[in-house]
Amino acid sequence: MKKKYIYWQDDDMWLGYLEEYPDYWTQGETEEDLKENLLDIYQELTGNKIPNIRKVAELEVS
Repeated sequence: MKKKYIYWQDDDMWLGYLEEYPDYWTQGETEEDLKENLLDIYQELTGNKIPNIRKVAELEVS
């Protein structure tokens, strides 16, 4: 399974969030650190460790 994420570099830090969960940002000193932190936060978000999670979904309209 693959998940899309948005990321950018701000000075010496890499910041990012999972596209499906835009309210939950994380960071890392390198791009690889950021990816590891994104995996960690994904596990926390999908493992019911964080209450009241908001996420993005699609709605089909005619």
